[in-house]
Amino acid sequence: MVILTLNCGSSSAKYQVYDWDNKDVLATGVVERVTQPGSVITHKPKGKDKFVLESACPTHKEAIELILSAITDKAHGVIADMSVIGAVGHRVLHGGDKFTKSVKVTPEVLETFRSVQDLGPLHNPANIMGIEAAQKVLPNVPHVAVLDTAWHQTMPASSYRYAIPKEWYEKYGARRYGFHGTSFLYTAKRASVLLHKAPKDTNVIIAHVGNGASMCAVKNGQCFDTSMGITPLEGLVMGTRSGDMDPALPFYIMRKTGMTPAEMDTAMNKKSGLLGLTGKSADRRDVADLAEKGDADCQLAVDMEVYRLKKYFGAYMAAIGPVDAIVYTAGVGEHSALIRGKALEGLEWMGVKIDPKKNALANTGNAETCISADDSKVKVFVIPTDEELVMTEDAFAIMQGTYDVHTNFTYSFQDPTYRNKAREEGLKKELEKNPELASIVVRP
Repeated sequence: MVILTLNCGSSSAKYQVYDWDNKDVLATGVVERVTQPGSVITHKPKGKDKFVLESACPTHKEAIELILSAITDKAHGVIADMSVIGAVGHRVLHGGDKFTKSVKVTPEVLETFRSVQDLGPLHNPANIMGIEAAQKVLPNVPHVAVLDTAWHQTMPASSYRYAIPKEWYEKYGARRYGFHGTSFLYTAKRASVLLHKAPKDTNVIIAHVGNGASMCAVKNGQCFDTSMGITPLEGLVMGTRSGDMDPALPFYIMRKTGMTPAEMDTAMNKKSGLLGLTGKSADRRDVADLAEKGDADCQLAVDMEVYRLKKYFGAYMAAIGPVDAIVYTAGVGEHSALIRGKALEGLEWMGVKIDPKKNALANTGNAETCISADDSKVKVFVIPTDEELVMTEDAFAIMQGTYDVHTNFTYSFQDPTYRNKAREEGLKKELEKNPELASIVVRP
């Protein structure tokens, strides 16, 4: 049986095809420029060459049809026909406070997503369109919604409430929700495995650092606090998002410039962060390269990003008590030794000590590595995230009727013997080129 997972954005549709019986990824890919001219699919089947095709996708329905055509194609497909697809898992950004776990999609569930889409205006409409399009093409299989916000529903009110008029919370749902929940779930569970501890006995701080970035304080295996808020704008310095700032600042600039609320929203979400600071790029690699060459704006951007990370590390260590490990994940977290090292620099007095050589070696998405010094009281792990696997397992369990909230449910990757076949193959090739990498790989 095959599980298909879909992650539909406003102008894209990412996917993964997973062979449940053999526990193997058959294909991954993305359709870009959905609803725009020049739509193109990039399809990466296991054991075959990458396939790229331009095809008009005026709506997400055509994008889903294009995906299904690619995965069943005789030349570059990975399944014989759609009858082998047993379930479809869909990423949904925002479920408000209505869901504490993934859920089978029903008309009532879709209506709930619509009712909270003001909380996720950039993502929820696209998520809903993707679900509806997939249901039309695959009407006879269960569709499951996996929500970014569900993981964070264990936060106490002291973490998720804002100090604003109570009526705003009660009438409009104005509170902290948090995002990247599926990534935090996976990395929190994997950290417990690497620490040889049960999740309920584990305290970790996770930094999911990509173009979008957030942190999560995990106390006794559950979310205690997180840096993003009612939207993904709050918290860390990101690629194009401002993160924390004085909430009066937008009003000040709007009065000075005459900007509309919509223009300010765009500026804070798409023109700020590293892009706003440097005026050159939102890509950490570009910013780091230019900083090294002496670009003052880029040097400041790096300093600001790592300082914000450091402040959150310190705050969360104070919030949850003795910390077992700090975890880096996502694109920047998995590959940038510069950001990882500078953000933890000077925290030795808090029991956190990085080994510079180990940190420099850790540049792989194929293995879990330890970059802390041998005498560090707090472990520092780099754990490649796997949100698609969480989506896949949730979809399968819901289809089988065995699913529950994560504290009552055991994932395959919580088994110390768990191995990701594709990553194992990738690691083998990396070790042939760089045998020293083996010295920091962590095996439970």
